[in-house]
Amino acid sequence: MGAMARTYDHPGEAAAADPIRLLAIRDTPLSLDEVFTAVGDRSAGGTALFVGTVRDHDGGSDVTALGYSSHPIAEAELRRVAEKVAADFPVRAMAAVHRVGDLSVGDIAVIAAVSCPHRAEAFAACRRLIDDLKAEVPIWKHQVFADGHNEWVGA
Repeated sequence: MGAMARTYDHPGEAAAADPIRLLAIRDTPLSLDEVFTAVGDRSAGGTALFVGTVRDHDGGSDVTALGYSSHPIAEAELRRVAEKVAADFPVRAMAAVHRVGDLSVGDIAVIAAVSCPHRAEAFAACRRLIDDLKAEVPIWKHQVFADGHNEWVGA
């Protein structure tokens, strides 16, 4: 997906100096309210929020346990990814949090949110944020399956 050109509705409508409001890697449950509040901005007409949850299957096998781990540079890499997205879109506010440790089926593993002047920009920026987070931030998933086999994803 190519970067969207910055267009503004009126003079002076520029993105905030630092629209990155919340970035974290945590070993505690994540809060939708915290992330949604972090991206609130009066100049934003659209807010997109992505929530990734632990599903009960992968690749046709039942998942019985799942854990995430991260490299010590993960938060710095998350900031680098967020800064790239903010540079390519008219982001008013952005937040991303990822959980590490042992999670259960149904638990929230990641939340990404972006507010922009318009919905199309918000959707595109949020998609890019979560896609780049998953591709570039050193966070690894260890899955254990009902048949006893296990696998590392992203390692």
